[in-house]
Amino acid sequence: MSQPNGQSELLAGSPNPLKSSGSLDQYSKIDSTPTIGVEFGRGIQLSAWLKEPNSDALIRDLAILVSERGVAFFRDQDLTIDEQRLLGTSLGELTLKPQSTSELGSEISIITSERKGEYTYGDRSQFASNEWHSDITFEPIPSDYSILKIHTIPTINGCVTGGDTLWASGYEVYDRLSPSFAAYSKVFQTMAKALGIELRSGIRGSPHNFGDALEAVHPVIRVNPVTGWKSVFVNRSFTRRILGVTKDESDKILEYLYALVDQNHNLQVRFKWEKNSLGHLGQPEQFPCCNVRWDYESERRVGNRVVSLGEKPYFSPNGVSRRAALGLSHSYGWVGEGPK
Repeated sequence: MSQPNGQSELLAGSPNPLKSSGSLDQYSKIDSTPTIGVEFGRGIQLSAWLKEPNSDALIRDLAILVSERGVAFFRDQDLTIDEQRLLGTSLGELTLKPQSTSELGSEISIITSERKGEYTYGDRSQFASNEWHSDITFEPIPSDYSILKIHTIPTINGCVTGGDTLWASGYEVYDRLSPSFAAYSKVFQTMAKALGIELRSGIRGSPHNFGDALEAVHPVIRVNPVTGWKSVFVNRSFTRRILGVTKDESDKILEYLYALVDQNHNLQVRFKWEKNSLGHLGQPEQFPCCNVRWDYESERRVGNRVVSLGEKPYFSPNGVSRRAALGLSHSYGWVGEGPK
């Protein structure tokens, strides 16, 4: 399980990725796209996996698979809230992550389209791509695994539709950088006041996450300690500045990185929710997501989310790119080999 001090050899940057035991080979599943996403067959229940004699092996292998594929999808899940919380913490602890709790300690986050008030960042953008985000990256210790189960979904003309979610592969974004580029490694308070939400200033899951600043400094490129693969670690919603360069340079670099996420449909996966779908069993810190909220108006979209906390993001020169690790070619227009 977790290490006493919350740090494993993997978290120190050792290029020693975890390997699956093969316990999931018996279950039907398909890759959603070549680069990101995997969907398990109907009839598979995560609640049953938690009770199996080899439960630890199943959950550990699921965590490794999610770390590789970014997000896993399950339909028609009967997982209770307590089981959802247990699964969230187990995913991290069984892969040697620091002992962690959900984003709000002992509480579950309610993800809902309902709002107590109205808040916008000035004029509301009509570009849905501006909503790409990674969960709680404003904390010093962000999430490792996130689990969202949607139980109330919108309908249009009696048909279940609307509110899809997209994910993008941070691994693939890194692989699309040129080798030379790859080598470069108070809005919440206002929003909360407008919406009538009281922010928690105490410890939030990790002793490093406390206070009301909701700010953190993270590496632009980080290494996933489970796979040892490098990933671009920025998102439009929360990333504000790259340190060590001028603001103009920071703005240009970030806009280029955002564009790699926004404008490349072939590194994204889109999931259509159904009632009791568990579709956000993923690593939001490595794979930013974007909710398609503007295609439904009067209907509600509600779900329960567990976000367990992981390690402090780090960069290690021992990390490798996903394509290099899998022996895949690079074909993005540069001369010679791609990022390492």
